Amino acid sequence: MVQNKNQVIIGEQEFSIEELVSVARFYYPLKLSKNTKNRIEHTRGVVERFSAENRRIYGITTGVGENSRIPIPARDSVKLQKNLIMSHACGLGEPLEEEFVRAIMVLMIQNFSQGCSGIRLETVETLVRLLNEKITPVVPREGSLGYLSHQAHISLVMIGLGEAFYKDQRMSGRKALKEAGIEPITLREKEGLSLLNGTVDMTALGTMALFDSFNILKAADIISMMSFEALKGTPFAFDPRISKVKPHPGQQKTIINLKKILFNSEIAERYKNHRTQDALSIRSIPQVHGACKDAVHYVKQVIEREMNSATDNPLVFDDEEGGTCISSANCHGEAVSLAMDFLSISIAELANIAERRIFRLVSPQYSELPPFLIQGGGVNSGYMIPQYVAAALVSDNKVYSHPASVDSIMTSGGQEDHVSMGTSAALKALKVVRNAEKIIGIELMCSSQALENFRPLHPGKGTKAAYDIFREFVPRLDSDRVLYPDMNVAENLIHTGKLVKRTEEIIGPLQI
Repeated sequence: MVQNKNQVIIGEQEFSIEELVSVARFYYPLKLSKNTKNRIEHTRGVVERFSAENRRIYGITTGVGENSRIPIPARDSVKLQKNLIMSHACGLGEPLEEEFVRAIMVLMIQNFSQGCSGIRLETVETLVRLLNEKITPVVPREGSLGYLSHQAHISLVMIGLGEAFYKDQRMSGRKALKEAGIEPITLREKEGLSLLNGTVDMTALGTMALFDSFNILKAADIISMMSFEALKGTPFAFDPRISKVKPHPGQQKTIINLKKILFNSEIAERYKNHRTQDALSIRSIPQVHGACKDAVHYVKQVIEREMNSATDNPLVFDDEEGGTCISSANCHGEAVSLAMDFLSISIAELANIAERRIFRLVSPQYSELPPFLIQGGGVNSGYMIPQYVAAALVSDNKVYSHPASVDSIMTSGGQEDHVSMGTSAALKALKVVRNAEKIIGIELMCSSQALENFRPLHPGKGTKAAYDIFREFVPRLDSDRVLYPDMNVAENLIHTGKLVKRTEEIIGPLQI
């Protein structure tokens, strides 16, 4: 995939996480390269030839799932494809956020661009037009064992059914197409099945969670050092020699980051000998944050492979033998499901240790700071309750971190007797990531307040940058006020990447 200044082109190069986010979140237009169009058209010819020959091929001349034993005559092929879309659009619950639906649409297109689906070019281009015209199908969040339902609701709009959001209004799919000047399509052989198939929904959702995790890893390093200073931590635990004798890459990167963030800290220098050894939530930051970085890198490898894979079933190959159609299980999402569970666990751990630092900051018996970080305790509760909120969120994350991938359940009359639960794993990962942003935002709020007690000593170069951007929006707390707006600001500074970007502008890029 190639990203130009204002568009993303699906072509010969590897599809990247950043390019997916550019289209899904930032509305970059998407375009198919000439070679991609040729690949799609070539394998479409194979499907049409096999259909004309009435070969027995899953989902083309047979039903699907347990119904694969039932032959489908050519006269019923079009009806089968439409019926597949309608019957599989069974999602429930609140609609997925727009950027998540768009991400799934992008990966549907990317899946088809591999040239192994046998779908018509005009069908793929209709999906591209929906994306570029910002027609977002209404896709219920719940009800996917691994794939099918999310894509089905997207596909409903393509055939003039279902619902969509267009120009800030919710309307019928047919009306959205009409207003955008797009004709509904009539699905042909295999197309309904191809639109439903693949690991695209779990991979798309997982990619969005992963992208935000990169930012969280950096934000956690920055804000943890604000807490480190406020808790009078000793920097000797961050000596680079410790990572030479325990050479995990993430630990090594974290120590480099911490040194850069703390550079020129008068607070750290003043209190470097304050205690012999800090609590684990302070001194184990390189080990914990580092392990989370290594876990996220594993997830990144899996996601990058999966988004550049053909995950349809059956797969069509335009080979020397005149074409082959192979039923397989590339649509099984075990790799993504395991990776998403690992992502949830790692980001939950990053938030867990952040909450422990919040607890220490607000507890005078551990922090040597004013109770709940405010003068006039008793009358003022200060930051007592934000710590409660962080504790609730980390407890929720522990539930969400229970692995989905170890579960399975039989469906389709026993034909689908092991499912990945990958979409559930990805949706849980998104929840953990959003909670982590909130928790780390609360640590930003508390550590900024705690640093007020160390004037006129200056914090480190990186911690000062983070403190300064927070104080642009949120003043110090001198007496109780309504705190949830402050918490929302802190979360937003994390989620949008503004805090990390501003800090890196001052100290240079951090490693993940």
